[in-house]
Amino acid sequence: MSIHFEELDYRPTPMGVLTLRRRRKPGTETDVYEIKLGDEFLMSSAFTAAEIALADIGLSSLRHDRLDVVVGGLGLGYTAQAALANPRVGSLVVIDALPEVIEWHRTGLIPVGRELSADPRCRLVHGDFFTMATSAGGGLDPEAPGRCFDAVLVDIDHAPDNLLHPSHAVLYTARGLRSLSAHLKPGGVFALWSNDPPEPAFEARLAEMFGAVRSHVVSFENLSGEEEVSNTVYVGTKKDAA
Repeated sequence: MSIHFEELDYRPTPMGVLTLRRRRKPGTETDVYEIKLGDEFLMSSAFTAAEIALADIGLSSLRHDRLDVVVGGLGLGYTAQAALANPRVGSLVVIDALPEVIEWHRTGLIPVGRELSADPRCRLVHGDFFTMATSAGGGLDPEAPGRCFDAVLVDIDHAPDNLLHPSHAVLYTARGLRSLSAHLKPGGVFALWSNDPPEPAFEARLAEMFGAVRSHVVSFENLSGEEEVSNTVYVGTKKDAA
């Protein structure tokens, strides 16, 4: 393959064909990494502002140190990297349903993976985040069942009503959000990335389960630089214990 485009890996999975590609950004010496599932783009290193903002915004309201954090969805690793850049983060569990993506990080095929794998605070876990978050028992850390966290940051589906798989829908219901909140410490934060503008119905559902809810619109330039696009970061804060 040419220096301008390379398919780094191609894997059939139960969810569809997974590919990792590298391409050279025109007119630069910058490599862009992309993950595709079938015909859908899951993530591109050309657009990382919202993934980074998910961690920055999600952790900003927490005031103490030694934060225990979960990231649902590894992707190209930018949310996890941003979380680890926060010196107050003491531990990070990153859950992904695709072992191939975890392997790409551990072998350094994805550049950020070298940093994540070298950080002693970070652990990459193969698992179904949605099942782990919404089922009784187990929890979000296979090594510590029932463990609670200061923050759960999720970037998997395109939006609460635009899912990669129908089985994910339960998380966005009142029951699913209630189950997820049980994995948070009092005052803990649930932050969710969405490709779509804030959705009032979902905001109302979050407000039922969490004591405080805010929707942050994150804007950034598109690939051509001709106009801005925006994503949403929803943040729900669990009520402190009485």
